[in-house]
Amino acid sequence: MCAAGQLNVRTDTRRGAGPDNARQTAVARVDCGAGHTMCVGVILGFPADVARELREWRASFGDPMAEVIPAHITLITTTPTQDWTATIEHVREVARFQEPFTVTISGTGSFRPVSPVVFVNVEEGFEECVKLHEKLQSGPLERSLPFPYHPHVTVAHDVGQESLDEAETVLSDYRATFPVVSMGLYEHDSNGIWQLREELDFGGDTDQER
Repeated sequence: MCAAGQLNVRTDTRRGAGPDNARQTAVARVDCGAGHTMCVGVILGFPADVARELREWRASFGDPMAEVIPAHITLITTTPTQDWTATIEHVREVARFQEPFTVTISGTGSFRPVSPVVFVNVEEGFEECVKLHEKLQSGPLERSLPFPYHPHVTVAHDVGQESLDEAETVLSDYRATFPVVSMGLYEHDSNGIWQLREELDFGGDTDQER
């Protein structure tokens, strides 16, 4: 299993932060965890060696999030829901019919000037990520996004321009290939922390809810 790992990241919902908040605006000012509203996110985790290498690179660019957000590909960014049962069944169903696939990340790109983000491109597996996103962002998780979905791996976010330039240049030849066999479903709890609720194997059963 390609474990996503537990984010346990304190986030600022005013900025719409969550699993990879690059290019995301606030989610209609939703207060995650307030009342009957909860917010969820779904990500693809990386093998430990790839995640460690990218964390070290991200830290070298002065990004403080390097130590608290493991490298990943976001499938569903911060999304409000009021029906946890319907949401988890929906995500389980998508995982059940998804076959494992291979991801190759290679080269760099940037969302500048819209957002101060440099990322590693998703090369192989791009279409699979897009299709997964489209299936997941439906039913109880359906909503309009401010930007088209673009799978990527953030390596520098909200740091100085020189650091962003360095990240885009230094990792321009970076390349890694690995299998993806599961996805992680996260909940943004009332303390502002992302908690892994389930790791869902593709084409099979889910892990027991945490």
